[in-house]
Amino acid sequence: MILNIAGKLTQVTESSIAIESAPFEYEVLVGDYTRRQLQSKVGQSIRLHTMDYIEGNAQGGGRLTPRLVGFATEPERQFFDLFCSVDGVGVKKALRAMVRPVKELAVMIEQQDAKGLSALPGIGPATSERIIAKLRRKMPRFALMVDQAGPAGETDSESNRVVSETFDALITLGHAEAEARRLIDEALATKKKFKDTEALLTAIYQKSV
Repeated sequence: MILNIAGKLTQVTESSIAIESAPFEYEVLVGDYTRRQLQSKVGQSIRLHTMDYIEGNAQGGGRLTPRLVGFATEPERQFFDLFCSVDGVGVKKALRAMVRPVKELAVMIEQQDAKGLSALPGIGPATSERIIAKLRRKMPRFALMVDQAGPAGETDSESNRVVSETFDALITLGHAEAEARRLIDEALATKKKFKDTEALLTAIYQKSV
């Protein structure tokens, strides 16, 4: 299984990109939001978190094709994996639906915004209800994701790791998920940079005193 891929971005098409990682050049499927971020980076070196799957039907001797799907950050990959697990979604439909940042999609699911979800490409009313029913309680950590300045940026990836670990720490300390999210949101609203979980927790409890 390929977890990351790094190399020179050589091409961006409607639904995929090409990365030159010598001696190979790989086709990587991406959602529309990620594609838009990468359009201006052709010729530059990038790194994507990836997941792979087999496309096709083995029954009846059908052709099976290995595919790579790429994401700017690890939390985005984790979100996509959960999204695909909903009955009636799958990889192709999930990729079509990824037209907005993961943070926005997570907030819609958490807030049970079935109308907003059903407006996504390939996601109708029935599917949106299934997504909410299965994933709503798993969304708080994704709804806290730091907005990205660009794809695969180390600063954003590190910020998301600190936020995710702080969320887990607050839950362990006895806070409810909604309260933990509120506390983190308030601390992040100050626009300060937090180098680690300890720094963010300190800011949270100083503010709440």
